[in-house]
Amino acid sequence: MASRHLSRMIALQSLYEWDFWEQKKDIDEIITRNINNYGSDLTDKEFLKKLVTGVVNYVKDIDAIIVKSAPERPLHQINIIDRNILRIGLFEVLFEKSPDVPVKVAINEAVELAKNYGGDKAYSFVNGVLGTVLRTVESIKDETKETEPETLTKTIQDQDNIVNKSSEVN
Repeated sequence: MASRHLSRMIALQSLYEWDFWEQKKDIDEIITRNINNYGSDLTDKEFLKKLVTGVVNYVKDIDAIIVKSAPERPLHQINIIDRNILRIGLFEVLFEKSPDVPVKVAINEAVELAKNYGGDKAYSFVNGVLGTVLRTVESIKDETKETEPETLTKTIQDQDNIVNKSSEVN
């Protein structure tokens, strides 16, 4: 199994536990335990840590994007696994800015996590939300001619902009 795929699986498990305990458990302890139990042979442990801590650091922004991109499914009604798969995918698409992980790969990885661990038809839901966000980002990029990720991220976080763009895409 590829190291980054395994990293995403362990990241999902860690975020699930953190979210299950209402985000009150120490995420660093959870990550360390899960690496020791399931990823001791990982070659890129920093990628895993970066995913989890990134999601935790941006969870409010990411959740706001989920709420605006999937208005028919309130955040608290999205099951805990699916919610954290979306968080990982959105973090990679919007915040990670990793040149060696193309956006399409990040989306595909999130869809694969949803197929393997998510609820019924979660893969379709995850793909739809991430696709909506990606199309929104691309349309903003086209309209504003902006290429700086920070500018795009700030723009997509603008809730009114997301609502308007999501309704235009759908």
